Amino acid sequence: MTGTAVPVPDTESALIERLRRQDEVACEELVRTHSGRLLSVARRMLRNDEDARDAVQEGFLSAFRAIQRFNGDCRLSTWLHRIVVNAALMKIRTRSRRPEDSIEDMLPRFIEDGHHAEPTSTWGSANALLEQRETREQVRAAIDQLPESYRTVLVLRDIEELDTAETAALLGLTPNTVKIRLHRARQALAKLLEPVFRPAGWTES
Repeated sequence: MTGTAVPVPDTESALIERLRRQDEVACEELVRTHSGRLLSVARRMLRNDEDARDAVQEGFLSAFRAIQRFNGDCRLSTWLHRIVVNAALMKIRTRSRRPEDSIEDMLPRFIEDGHHAEPTSTWGSANALLEQRETREQVRAAIDQLPESYRTVLVLRDIEELDTAETAALLGLTPNTVKIRLHRARQALAKLLEPVFRPAGWTES
């Protein structure tokens, strides 16, 4: 998400200048405008309200400290999003290390000829499913069941809509590892959501 600078609206430019002058009203405006969206981002990654609030607070503090270096190569909201994602990832990395659950039991099973052992369903992105109010809670609950290393990739790629290269850079992985984990996470999520969506007419593949 880098490249040539994008035009910044005058209102945003003015806000940035006020932030650089450490204007308290501007800081309050930034928090009020963006905290709700950023808290949702952190919650999806951390699955814990207290940790999510801490990540957002740390993200804003980092942004206030770094605002002098903000060069306008993206929208201010995009920049804040990256900072909070990084703060959430730091919390994930510093959590006490414990064995991660295997994803194998969540994946589809195959028979000897390579076909699925049971009917499977096709669906769009996790983000699209989350936009459907009637299924939002089931989708969130299913995503929360995924092992952290797979859930984080799914959230960054399918929900936060980062590209493969940026996801790999954030997580310290190779792009190929990101692609493999994303594929397996999507497979596992589809299987977990099978009881929810099959009555709605999912197609078999």
